[in-house]
Amino acid sequence: QVQLVESGGGLVQPGGSLRLSCTASGSFASINAMDWYRQAPGKERELVAGITRGGSTNYADSVKGRFTISRDNAKNTVYLQMNSLKPEDTAVYYCSADLLLVLPLIRTMKYWGQGTQVTVSS
Repeated sequence: QVQLVESGGGLVQPGGSLRLSCTASGSFASINAMDWYRQAPGKERELVAGITRGGSTNYADSVKGRFTISRDNAKNTVYLQMNSLKPEDTAVYYCSADLLLVLPLIRTMKYWGQGTQVTVSS
């Protein structure tokens, strides 16, 4: 069984920083892309940042220059360093991973974490 477990959310003041982590565990051959999404109350889930296995990254315009995505392939872990946080960054943050599975068939499937709450407020 595959699991993605996130950690690192919490309450932070505007201008502060948080670091989110997400680790994949279970039976899979490899991890391709890993992404962070967020969903604020009453809004659709949006892509915040993504990173390929080779380390290429992409970011939503709203977080460019403030957030940094990285990954440790040996630990099956993706990180999101969030600096200069703003109240509008408040949301539930979800990680996702495109996993290569080999049993019973070779295929790629997208898995999601359970989400971690980030609240930016004074």
